[in-house]
Amino acid sequence: MIRALIVDDEAIARRRLRRLCGREGDVEVIGECAAGREAVTAVAEHAPDVLFLDVQMPELDGFGVLAALREVTTPERTPAVVFVTAYDEHAVRAFDVHAADYLLKPVEPERFRVAVARVRERLGEADAARRHAQLVAILGAGAGGSRAAPPPAPVEVPVASGAPRYRERLLAKVDGRMYFVRAADIDWVEADGNYVRLHVGREAHLIRETMADLERDHDPVTFARIHRSTIVNLDRVREMQPWFSGEYVVILHDGTRLKLSRWYRDRLEARLGR
Repeated sequence: MIRALIVDDEAIARRRLRRLCGREGDVEVIGECAAGREAVTAVAEHAPDVLFLDVQMPELDGFGVLAALREVTTPERTPAVVFVTAYDEHAVRAFDVHAADYLLKPVEPERFRVAVARVRERLGEADAARRHAQLVAILGAGAGGSRAAPPPAPVEVPVASGAPRYRERLLAKVDGRMYFVRAADIDWVEADGNYVRLHVGREAHLIRETMADLERDHDPVTFARIHRSTIVNLDRVREMQPWFSGEYVVILHDGTRLKLSRWYRDRLEARLGR
């Protein structure tokens, strides 16, 4: 069940959102707030999954609520946010703070269903990321470790050769199912906001990771950063071709063309022996 908190200083707007939530079989409204500071307290106390948040409110507006939440919640307990407002001028700023969606009043039922679907997807990805972290911690504890609860931090497993241990699998979620993706099967990775998209053959999987984490946790002999938003599996690289202004295009065996920025060019050429 998705636990929702409605925040709007207009009673009629709150009633409409409550009715729309009631039409969704898996959305439960756990409370309503008419002011921003009241909303911050309610989120800290009740930890809702999603916040339907008005932008323009007296004293503390919707963006002020999000700023205040950083002081009272952890990233794992921060709800997904759907902004609800009568004005579209805040849309760019809403997506800058990674809102799940942005609804204009009066909210239409079909558009609301789309927003809830996006919330479901985001919550599912966040849950998969948490489960992945728990699995990594449990597996890292070894066969003799306790499986009742994961340790507070992943346990480093010694490797006989002294070489660093890199991740061999990542957890992806598709249509409610979770399964492992082998790192060796990944063709390339692209950044997508707070997520990354793994390209595996004709499939793509969105997971909650950062490019910096992926670059650090995967074998640099195989995976190389070629752009601030792109990591490539070097086993998939067929050739590099010059492009404009000293930049190159990396071409994979399946024909995929990826931009190689000048910042990463020297490192990649050294690895490919050029």
